[in-house]
Amino acid sequence: MTSTPEGLGSAPVGLAEVPAGGGLRTGALHASVSDPALTSMTLLNEIAGRFPDAVSFAAGRPYEGFYEVARLGRYLSAFERHLEEDLGLRPDAVRRTFFQYGRTKGFIHQLIARHLEIDERLTVEPESVVVTTGVQEAMVLVLRALRTDTRDVIFAAYPAYVGFLGATRLVDMPVRSVREGPDGIDVADLEERIRQARKEGLRPRACYVVPDFANPSGATMPQEARRRLLDLAERENILLLEDNPYSMFHSGGEERPPTLKSLDTGQRVVYFGSFAKTAFAGARVGYVVADQPVVDGGLFADELAKLKSMLTLNTSTVAQAVIGGFLLENGCSVEKATHREADVYRRNLRAVLTALEERFGPGTPAGGAGVSWNTPKGGMFAVVTLPFRADDAMLEYSARRFGVLWTPMHHFYAGTGGFHQIRLSFSVLTPSQIQVGIERLAALVADRT
Repeated sequence: MTSTPEGLGSAPVGLAEVPAGGGLRTGALHASVSDPALTSMTLLNEIAGRFPDAVSFAAGRPYEGFYEVARLGRYLSAFERHLEEDLGLRPDAVRRTFFQYGRTKGFIHQLIARHLEIDERLTVEPESVVVTTGVQEAMVLVLRALRTDTRDVIFAAYPAYVGFLGATRLVDMPVRSVREGPDGIDVADLEERIRQARKEGLRPRACYVVPDFANPSGATMPQEARRRLLDLAERENILLLEDNPYSMFHSGGEERPPTLKSLDTGQRVVYFGSFAKTAFAGARVGYVVADQPVVDGGLFADELAKLKSMLTLNTSTVAQAVIGGFLLENGCSVEKATHREADVYRRNLRAVLTALEERFGPGTPAGGAGVSWNTPKGGMFAVVTLPFRADDAMLEYSARRFGVLWTPMHHFYAGTGGFHQIRLSFSVLTPSQIQVGIERLAALVADRT
């Protein structure tokens, strides 16, 4: 009788999880593929697809009313002229820029640096900019670089952007939640949680924060709170990962507070930017400013470029050229380029708040139903608190029975909270659609209370 070598069964190690026929069990795959943080958007898209006539407050897409296909060609031509006239490239070099593999860190970094100086009063070295395939790639690169072993941990104000939570899952970076209030992240709570983590033998690396019109809460940090956060980062020796997709969409009634990065004198802030909400999402162009020096020489941006070279190699050269032309055509001012969209978002925010007040405010028939909401100063989102559980099953019921879609807030808490809250995204709706949608939401509330 032939004996089986010790440690081997009837199938080689690793293949036992492969059923007959070659299929794969999800349990044999990385845990992120079935993590709720990575499946939430799929769920929302699936429900929206089944109820196309519903008024949708779910999608966080930018306004589409000003898109013109003809502009794409105009942007490409503007960038071609820039290469020829401003940079002095020969025709063969111009063609190569458009059609060949590109520089890993990107080739519109100087234009991005100019935009940041004009719009955000932020001076950065162009070489500290890495142009990425959407800001999601930037997040994955930074988290991958910071995650060295099981002691590393990162912090985020909850509720947090689902895309960031998903990125942490991809690189196995544990996230610890920090309280968020009307003025953004609770700095005192962050300090306590950092110290608690150190007591547990963990190594706090960074904190993710959206200071302007956060997704999903809409909260904005006052300037003094920003300074306190920077002081804490210096004392506790952590990085701040500042995500800034919405700062252009302010109320217009008062001066915007400066970005964390523009206040940063100790190179504590890694800055994420994106053209998805300002130019158009289809380009998939974002960037990260990582000007932190590395002891062995160079910048953090150079280390991120090494990772990018093995992930996407380079960001689409054609997409970069389109965004470059977009910047050039607007004098590198994104705020100038998006003034019409900003007006739409201001109008729609007023429409949402007015409709909520008319349906659920004091003195209305539903005024005592236990519905409340926040009052953002800009951005694309408002949060409503309901007197019943607003989970995925309730979303489907809302869509099927009342024809209104929204986003359950528990997705932004990684399933640990927010079960009575919903996010309303108003960016792609008209005031009349908003009115109808809030009326349908009121009907859902009446049905459940």
